[in-house]
Amino acid sequence: MSTVLTQGGNAPLTAARVTVEVSAPKALDVSGLLLTDAGKVRSDDDFVFFNAPNGPGVSHHPATAGTPDAITVDTRAVPAGISKIVVTASPADQVSTFAGTEPTATVRDADTGEVLVTFTPPRLGLETALIVVEVYLRGGAWKVRAVGQGYANGLAGIATDFGVTVDDSPATATPVAAPAPVAAPTPAAPTLQLPTPPSAPPAPTVAPVAPAVDPRIALATGQTTIPAMPAAPPAPTAPPAPAAPAAPAAPAKVTLDKGRVNLVKGSSVSLIKNGRPFLSSVRMALGWKSAARGRDIDLDASCLAFDAGHKRLETAWFMKLNIFNGAISHSGDNLVGGEGGDDEVITVHLEGLPAEVHGLVFVVNSFSGQKFTEVRDAYCRLLDARTEEELVRFDLTNSQPYTGVVMCKLVRRPGGEWEMTALGEYVEGKTARAMIEPAAAML
Repeated sequence: MSTVLTQGGNAPLTAARVTVEVSAPKALDVSGLLLTDAGKVRSDDDFVFFNAPNGPGVSHHPATAGTPDAITVDTRAVPAGISKIVVTASPADQVSTFAGTEPTATVRDADTGEVLVTFTPPRLGLETALIVVEVYLRGGAWKVRAVGQGYANGLAGIATDFGVTVDDSPATATPVAAPAPVAAPTPAAPTLQLPTPPSAPPAPTVAPVAPAVDPRIALATGQTTIPAMPAAPPAPTAPPAPAAPAAPAAPAKVTLDKGRVNLVKGSSVSLIKNGRPFLSSVRMALGWKSAARGRDIDLDASCLAFDAGHKRLETAWFMKLNIFNGAISHSGDNLVGGEGGDDEVITVHLEGLPAEVHGLVFVVNSFSGQKFTEVRDAYCRLLDARTEEELVRFDLTNSQPYTGVVMCKLVRRPGGEWEMTALGEYVEGKTARAMIEPAAAML
């Protein structure tokens, strides 16, 4: 006989291994946090969810055709010092709320499937994440409590409250020093030319004869014409200072006037057309194919926003899908890649960005730890968010054995237009947090 709990109620667990399923009319992401008596995780490894499905004594099970997302707790394998496992849920589409949705938690015996406890949280509204139930140790016995506490700031808000490191606090990076200006060469001193006095007749021009003949030798040999002695050569003058080399002509700015641009590493394109800003909203899409052999590769796309001093302001990533009041939004996490289409998408409404946002850097990380040499057909492309027209494409054709890559940057120029530069710089880093410093250095 199962027990129906009301909010705040509890019941003893009659099985050592239990599975907590959370079902609703919409798809949900369910996660679990292992907490100490202080109510905090010991490290980020105590956060069990779709991207990190296995923890000590706790595991995540993705939804299947007939089973919702679930967390399994083996109380016999929970390490000493852990006294509570909190089970949470959030909408899988990452942009909706629980308004009009009544999720139900079903606690089952993980070995027999028998239903032990059910709980439906009441009065949900604009919450975007929810602590559903907690499995806790009290007096040497494991119990379950119905919680139903909602959060308005998503799963990241819950994780932060319990001590998980969420990339949500400003971090500074040392700005890259501008190169010191090269001193101009000192010009040679001008040569002073004295005018010839007016009373002095102009000196005759004498053709030099080589070798010169001494007059006495000429008389002795019967020469009738004594060659004139060559005039003393003028004192050498300092050569004129070389003209300063002409500055190389600035390359023509690449714009969208002629349609789509294919970028190569280090090249730039200005997002203007016919002399004025062309776009108000852009979409940065990432696509890749899974590894040819072995386990699937989980790549994560993120967008880091910086001010003019290269200080990070915000990050849009799979743990925080909306920043700047929705001016930048992330489509959600893709765990395996695909077979040719866009797998993760970040939409940027340029006109909605705060004035202090100077640069956006788009990065990709291999969360599962494989190197990019194992990734096939990875690309980044920029689209007009209104028309879905592809404007710029950057293909990562030369993979390197690293877990992070700084793909490209969007920089706001003094005239107000935005310019995109393909970077393609590989670094070591499995999460967006590891990319803050290298991204700032490339602005």
